[in-house]
Amino acid sequence: EVRLAESGGGSVQTGGSLRLSCEASEFEICMGWFRQAPGKGREGVASLIRGTTSYAGSVQGRFTISRDSAENTLYLEMNDLGTEDTATYYCATGVLAQEYCTSTYVIGLRWRGLGTQVTVFS
Repeated sequence: EVRLAESGGGSVQTGGSLRLSCEASEFEICMGWFRQAPGKGREGVASLIRGTTSYAGSVQGRFTISRDSAENTLYLEMNDLGTEDTATYYCATGVLAQEYCTSTYVIGLRWRGLGTQVTVFS
């Protein structure tokens, strides 16, 4: 069983930044972040596989996914936050072929954490 634990969420004013962390017992080949806003479905945010990243159009240029292999930690650097970014953010990992490990498909990865809340206020 893979265990994931997110941290780093909080409340921030529009235009601000947050850095989310995800500590894992292990990562499988595909990893990423997705989010879910109140009353909405899950939305893939970013993915990472073998150094290749993918981002949803809504966060492209503002969010950066990265990994510290030594610490077994996945990060999501979020800049220029807007109220539309308010959601619970989850990290996830699983086995997917490289061509499918994109921001679109991270919502379907097998293992996920309990999430961390991000609230952006104006």
